[in-house]
Amino acid sequence: MKDLISINCVKLLIPALFYTCVCSSSVEQKIYVELNQTVPCVRLLNATHQIGCQSSMSGDTGVLHVLETESDLDWILSSGPHPPYMVILETAFFNRCCRVMMRMKNSSRVAGVAVIVSKTGLADNFSPHTTCPNQNTGVYSENYGPDLANCNVTVWNPFGNGLSYEDFAFPVFALKDENQTQVIRKCYEDHNQRVNGSAPKYPLCAMQLFSHMHAVTDTVTCMRRTDLQNRFSINPEVLCDPLSDFNVWTSTRPLNNSAKGHAADESVVIAATRLDGRSFFWEQAPAAEGTVSGIVTLLAAIQALYPVTQEAPPTRNIFFSFFQGEAFDYIGSSKMVYDMKRNDFVIDLDNVHSMLEIGQVGLHSGRSLWMHSDPISRQNKSVDTEVLEMMDRMRSAAAGLKLTVDHPSVSQPLPPSSFQRFLRERQIPGLVLTDHNTSFINRYYESMYDDAENLNVTYPPGLTPDEQLVYETDAAKSLAEVATLVARSLYVQAGGNESNLNNITADPKTVAQLLYGFVIQKNNSWFRSLLPPEVTKKGVNSILSSGPPQFYIGLGPRVHGPAHSVTRFVQYILANLTGSVTNLTESQCQNPSELSTENKDLFSYFWVSGPASVNSTSEPFCVRASVRLSKAVSPAFELLEYGSRNYSTWTESRWKSIRARIFLVASRELEMLTLGVGVAVLLLSLLVTYFISSKAELLFSSARETPTTTY
Repeated sequence: MKDLISINCVKLLIPALFYTCVCSSSVEQKIYVELNQTVPCVRLLNATHQIGCQSSMSGDTGVLHVLETESDLDWILSSGPHPPYMVILETAFFNRCCRVMMRMKNSSRVAGVAVIVSKTGLADNFSPHTTCPNQNTGVYSENYGPDLANCNVTVWNPFGNGLSYEDFAFPVFALKDENQTQVIRKCYEDHNQRVNGSAPKYPLCAMQLFSHMHAVTDTVTCMRRTDLQNRFSINPEVLCDPLSDFNVWTSTRPLNNSAKGHAADESVVIAATRLDGRSFFWEQAPAAEGTVSGIVTLLAAIQALYPVTQEAPPTRNIFFSFFQGEAFDYIGSSKMVYDMKRNDFVIDLDNVHSMLEIGQVGLHSGRSLWMHSDPISRQNKSVDTEVLEMMDRMRSAAAGLKLTVDHPSVSQPLPPSSFQRFLRERQIPGLVLTDHNTSFINRYYESMYDDAENLNVTYPPGLTPDEQLVYETDAAKSLAEVATLVARSLYVQAGGNESNLNNITADPKTVAQLLYGFVIQKNNSWFRSLLPPEVTKKGVNSILSSGPPQFYIGLGPRVHGPAHSVTRFVQYILANLTGSVTNLTESQCQNPSELSTENKDLFSYFWVSGPASVNSTSEPFCVRASVRLSKAVSPAFELLEYGSRNYSTWTESRWKSIRARIFLVASRELEMLTLGVGVAVLLLSLLVTYFISSKAELLFSSARETPTTTY
């Protein structure tokens, strides 16, 4: 009988538990409004400190308050009766008033900040970077040009407020969904807005932000704790990861990738630019002027150069490199120079004849470009002679173009550039080409507002996406001119015959397509045709999601597997611009070493989708090109020198949950009353349960039937 009772109880209990779970989920959906398209500020660490933002482990909650005027800050920080507050910042206050964020940083009355992202009220300038980018890992130091160190001569980023390098103990999110922003505003206006200066009454609209970071203090501490977990824990947990990805490189004459160290009979002219950018918020780095202008210029220059270098090869090889992670203390260039020193790269520093780096070349003010050089290395007569000759060649190459080329004062140092990492090891003749004489012209350097509009990429109304893709904007025409200048200068610098210069002209249409793909829409027909078929399918690693790519380096292959999306775009674009189409099948393309006619040491092989036909289908094919990837991870992590002052030590903290939601919160008195009623119900239910249990024999027993006996 007792077993039967137990079985019946279990049968009743299971549906009850299921019903409870379903109801609790339904109740949660009725209480909370989940916010989509939110982007957090995350924690980054280096050898000495931590920067960024984080929430507590269970998330941070506060009553919403929209900061409409700076006087509202006093209400939040002192007189408001319902702390802590979750502050909603309009774009104008976030990008104009760094002091607002700094005042809130040290207040216990602020639970977090949510920034409404829009172009309304955008300040004339906003750069959350420092005024002297990468000042501790460049070439200038107490041992090399001490008077030029720490931007003593030129403050390169005068608009920098350093906000990205502050450490906030509360979460800071960006709100990108305009519809949900309106929901938040209505919730605030209905429940939280002051009437005639008086405090609002409960219930109040509140927000909860989750962005707890696992890493603390600095990279040294984080990597030590991760190492201890790997040694002694059954289930080790990684707390942080080094920022890392890949550099992309190629050359006009293929280099043997299996041979490392000094390349015999090779003199190389390096042409370089950076691949990455950053902003205050995680993976929100459009980097249009700061990065894309250089990428597009160098890609277009390579396309213009390639046919001429095959028909009339210059005496020197031209080595093109796109460095990843340069925004974080020159990760990519440091790694390449480190490998060259160790004879672990296809060339070494002795092979390098000279270097030309493409910096910010968006041409914001007029048509002037500036050739920056290093005044310290130019004290060497042979270096100075070569630098002067490079300048003369570039001026000559500018003839017939709508550009003027000049150089700053000889005493001015180099701007932040990858070239500085090469100079730390060797006095190499070189120039950095930019659109600024002294300080950056870019008003939104390393911010989420360095976008297409900042680069002056705009289109007439009414154009379809495919028409925009090939439309030659003013920016495209300007960068095509710059690319032509770069290509011609490199050809002559490499020893090419000047009579061939008229055959070297960058294609404005290609520049237009590159600009559209990098600053407007990466998921376009041209980019799709250049990529592998499996990547162009929907839902595959989100490499072709809507919008422009983001240029934050991230964690690369250590965590996410393949190279960063921007790296892959550049890799495949470069292969298609410089490679040759083969008749190899897909399996042969993926395993070319099995064919005696192919050389995997000199070439890479790319299976690409090909252009779509009228019926939207495409025929994939194999491209052979001398395009390679090389690791872009700081040597500090190979050397296990996490406190290094010579190399980048930046890591990104790991986390489990990033989310945001709003809800109505009751008064403290009502919450306590609800808690009291709940406890009372619990006690009553325990009492009833005890009573039923003690009387179970009486309550659940049935009358025994008198047995019938048959004789």
